[in-house]
Amino acid sequence: TWSEISDRPGFPKGLKGKIGVAASPAKAGRVWAIVEAKEEPGFYRSDDYGESWTLLTDLPDLRQRPWYYCHVIADPQDADTVYVLNLSMWKSTDGGKTFSEVGTPHGDNHDLWIDPRNNRRMIEGNDGGACVSFNGGETFSTIYNQLTAQFYHLDVDNQFPYRVYGTQQDNSSISVPSDTISGAIAWADCHVAGTGESGYIAVKPDDPNIVYVGAVGSSPGGLGALQRYDHRTGQIQLVNVWPEATGGVGVKAYKYRFPWTYPILFSPHDPGVLYTCANVAFRSTDEGHSWQPFSPDLTRNDETKMEASGGPITLDTSGAEHYGTISTFRESPHEAGVFWAGSDDGLVHLSRDGGQSWQNVTPPDLPEWSLVRTVEPSPHDPATLYLAATRYKLDDPAPYLYKTSDYGATWQKIVEGIPADDYTRVIRADPNHRGLLYAGTETGLYVSLDDGASWRRWQGNLPVAPIYDLAIKGSDLVAATHGRSFWILDDLTPLYQLMDAQQSAAADELRLFRPRAAYRILPDLFAAWTTSEGRGYSVGLGAPAIFTAKKTEHGQVERRFFDAGQGAPRGAILYYHLPAEVDAKTPIRLEILDGQGQVIRTIKPKPEGYDKLDEKEKSLDTGPWLPVKPGFNRFVWDLRYEGAVRVPGNKTATESLLGPLALPGEYQVRLTVGEQSVSAPLPIVNDPRVQTAQADLEAQHALLLRIRDKISDAHRGVLKLRDLREQVQGWRKRLVEDKAIVAAADAALGKLEKIEDALILPGEQKNVYGLVQRPRLNSALASLISVVASADAKPTASAVQLVDHYSGLVDEQLAQLQAVIEGEVAALNTLLRERATPAIIAGETVGAPA
Repeated sequence: TWSEISDRPGFPKGLKGKIGVAASPAKAGRVWAIVEAKEEPGFYRSDDYGESWTLLTDLPDLRQRPWYYCHVIADPQDADTVYVLNLSMWKSTDGGKTFSEVGTPHGDNHDLWIDPRNNRRMIEGNDGGACVSFNGGETFSTIYNQLTAQFYHLDVDNQFPYRVYGTQQDNSSISVPSDTISGAIAWADCHVAGTGESGYIAVKPDDPNIVYVGAVGSSPGGLGALQRYDHRTGQIQLVNVWPEATGGVGVKAYKYRFPWTYPILFSPHDPGVLYTCANVAFRSTDEGHSWQPFSPDLTRNDETKMEASGGPITLDTSGAEHYGTISTFRESPHEAGVFWAGSDDGLVHLSRDGGQSWQNVTPPDLPEWSLVRTVEPSPHDPATLYLAATRYKLDDPAPYLYKTSDYGATWQKIVEGIPADDYTRVIRADPNHRGLLYAGTETGLYVSLDDGASWRRWQGNLPVAPIYDLAIKGSDLVAATHGRSFWILDDLTPLYQLMDAQQSAAADELRLFRPRAAYRILPDLFAAWTTSEGRGYSVGLGAPAIFTAKKTEHGQVERRFFDAGQGAPRGAILYYHLPAEVDAKTPIRLEILDGQGQVIRTIKPKPEGYDKLDEKEKSLDTGPWLPVKPGFNRFVWDLRYEGAVRVPGNKTATESLLGPLALPGEYQVRLTVGEQSVSAPLPIVNDPRVQTAQADLEAQHALLLRIRDKISDAHRGVLKLRDLREQVQGWRKRLVEDKAIVAAADAALGKLEKIEDALILPGEQKNVYGLVQRPRLNSALASLISVVASADAKPTASAVQLVDHYSGLVDEQLAQLQAVIEGEVAALNTLLRERATPAIIAGETVGAPA
């Protein structure tokens, strides 16, 4: 049974608001309450199960934005310790009479768990994430190991690699690279682009150092905080349209109405023209120094919806709740001066004369008071526009997507395939392919291949999270989620080609998709030093990132980062579709051919029974292997040629196992399945940031191939030598009583041993002995690979001279090996033939390619 205790002696009388309550697990009958009240608000305690109450403190800091917080947490072991959470975290150790502030990694503190058996161990939840303390809140763990950013809108720039920009709820705006050389996108690779947490963000198309960002709630400056961030100086200039002071009254009292999220965008026709919107649209041609309105009020302008938000005790006039505003705005990419505007109270307007006149073109069946979240002009047809709206705040979770093909004269609802309770915030049209649309909903991503006639879920490994914004950059799809940060779908080209061929993904045929151009980007010089299996803490010198690495079933290293983003796949992304009848016995290979039609790399499936091989046998083929499941497959070629010939059990000269990077140019991919082959061109372009002449790149490439080939010569010689030695030792053992045979065998074995010791570290290795063993010729040559390949540059003179020197020494040893074959081994063979025994065969034993 329940009884009311808020009317007992000592508890505040009259109008009350939100009340936070906590009972002490450490002392029976003790109860605390933080009370929002018109009279005598404050922090109260009862020690008799609520029969009577005592006001301990009326400290206002404990009652910040009570309708948002009012969290009280009692210590499970100490009856005098209690916590209050709001913008800050507060702790009392005297039963609630006095409080001190506890520093946390982020503001807006909402939850606290305390270990019931150890009150020094706790987990605190705030608007930045979750953090752990083992010392009662004296220190907390970081929130930068949680990829949980909440983005409202995004933009992309024109750098290489391009950067993604977004406004983060309860944080700064941010600029994030889409890729890094190391492959990990750490916080150090990002930068704050203004303090803006809310709304839109716009990067100047011709100068990525200049970023405009909405910053309501995270910036001084009054109404409609708009920041101009200059990355060169780090300075932020407030360029609000109308920086009127706010607070304490409803938005109807202001000249203009700027909400939490208001449009900011550049003209697609002139990077010197900037637009922003309140309840009217504004234009600036001097980077925000002055603004000119060019529309009337494009909302319903219903003042009953514009009173001060909050309750009769505490108002909330921070600017987040302003209503009756333009929520989305776009200029046609086809026609300068054609504008589309959508409001947060359900209206759509169109101007076709630069804003001189406006027409209400709201879809007739769009329910009243809908929030028009996105207007998206078609990149293919000037008369076509797509629209996304939501009504979940009105208890209507249905998706609302519309399309017009006649400048808003008529509309068609396009939601077929989207669940009835998965509401829509954003719709985008792919500029690379007509009829291809993407929609972001409360739970994920949808795609339409028929201009909105039908939709299908396209989740993949994308987390289930609200999709707030989408952008197409090149052939990438960039998504801004609310709670799981930025995501990039790396390559849309297979989707384009499926649509071009009017074939579904389920077509049971062999198909190789034409790959997009691959960028040739050198790896970090220290990349080889990072962990390739297990847990790692750095992806390069001065590049901390915690990750786990493991080899996939196809022999490629896959990293999972815990405090960093994942960079783009490094190499050429190759997609292919295999028929259903393909199985492990079907001969399959993928070949890369250069401009002269020569095969430079062959990739095959993982050999059957590979996992049962011993480590020595496995060392001859470590992958990567070709995925061969029926249906769609993806393989990322690392742009490298075949590596040097391998020697079983050898762990030296490992640099040579990776072949040199392919030069920029035109290549071809050929996929062969059984007797059928399909081909596709593959262009490779060099890193756009590099200005090295093609002739210098060719000189570098030629030298790297020389090194690889000479190491292969040395390894083939070792393989031949070891085969000879095994035969010689066999006959010596079988004919040990024959002194002539033993003497001839020992003469051959002695010389073979010296040759092997010159070419390679003898025997098999479980480890690499680089610091305790002198380098043999294969290692000496391999050490020059990093010297020659360290940058896109012509090889140094000394490197060329050393390649010549070591190559000459290898040739000398191989000549000596041939001399032993023609001398000592031939003499031994003469003796063996005299004894009617089989001769020793000096065959051409070749190691498996890398």
